[in-house]
Amino acid sequence: MDLYFAPLACSMAARIAIYESGQSAGFHEVTLSTKQIKGSGADYYAINPKGQVPALKTDEDYVMTEVAAVLQYIGDKAPDSGLTPKAGTLARYQVQQWLSFVGSELHKQIFYAIFNPASPPEVKHFARSLADSKYKLLTAHLADRDFLVDTFTIADAYLVTTLNWCAPAGIDLTAYPVIQAYHQRLMARPHVGRTVSEELALRAAG
Repeated sequence: MDLYFAPLACSMAARIAIYESGQSAGFHEVTLSTKQIKGSGADYYAINPKGQVPALKTDEDYVMTEVAAVLQYIGDKAPDSGLTPKAGTLARYQVQQWLSFVGSELHKQIFYAIFNPASPPEVKHFARSLADSKYKLLTAHLADRDFLVDTFTIADAYLVTTLNWCAPAGIDLTAYPVIQAYHQRLMARPHVGRTVSEELALRAAG
């Protein structure tokens, strides 16, 4: 596998999944502002015409895009890891449900609007105002459990990635102690911590 990523972007979830599953992959950093692959200067649009990360060149030589699909592929390639429950089980549909929630209700509704430089201040303010109802729902769900489903899955990899965006987005997690504890618990996982440390270093290096 080859993962095309940008440091601290949603592609971080795919790197977490790769590490958590014990698989190996090539990692290719993309500069999103120029749509070039760092180091070679190659045109990233030639890999992914959408110009977004992640993109995963699979073992079948297919370029897969969209984080939810990429995460499920990675998990399914390592079925013993438990990252993706078996297809057809209720747990699998629960994981897909949470992938959809994180992708549509958090990533796109809130963080995309906040981090998009074209968003006017009113749009950013409105996006932040949406967070309260989303995090209250998550608080109720996580109040008596460690993970979104029964064990750590690709849905948790995606959620913890978005929680890392809260501080720079101006969202204070101290108002949601259950989510704050969840975030801290996941950040303590070795593979999550490794991923964050590596991508912070890459971001700092420019």
